[in-house]
Amino acid sequence: MQLCPCQVSAKPAFLASPVLNQPVVYSDCCQPYHQGISKAETAERLMRTRYSAFVQVLPEYIVHTTLPAQQALLDIEAIEQWARETPWAGLEIVEHTPKLGKRQAQVEFKAYYTAPNGAQAAHHERSTFVKVKDKANSDTWYFLDPTTAMSVSQKQPCICGSGEKFKRCCGVYLV
Repeated sequence: MQLCPCQVSAKPAFLASPVLNQPVVYSDCCQPYHQGISKAETAERLMRTRYSAFVQVLPEYIVHTTLPAQQALLDIEAIEQWARETPWAGLEIVEHTPKLGKRQAQVEFKAYYTAPNGAQAAHHERSTFVKVKDKANSDTWYFLDPTTAMSVSQKQPCICGSGEKFKRCCGVYLV
């Protein structure tokens, strides 16, 4: 029985009946998301599944959960190499802001790993996530990657497909 890398142990709404303060197994937590059976209900949930995907070395999931306009710009081999070579040591959600903008949310987290010198280190980040309506008119959360170089003008339609101008929508979070 493999515990889930995202380290959920309380009773989050996305788990049907977990026992309080007991670690959750991977097959009952992030695996259904990685297999496409479930879809992240919140930005925090997506953040947890993405962390678990790094631990499980699932670069396709990392790409698939990045904003579609950015997916082709990602280097899947570099993502896989980083995931494989990093000795992950845990995830801490520092803060989840579920309503940052009309369709944006933010998750501040620390992804712990073991540094080459053996000391514990942390990748500390405040990530923005965007809720996009898909073809079936249901909401899907995506990671908005600020490191992806894109040529977007401030007046063009937003890359998230909202129909608003980029500068008034996701552009605020990529500056």
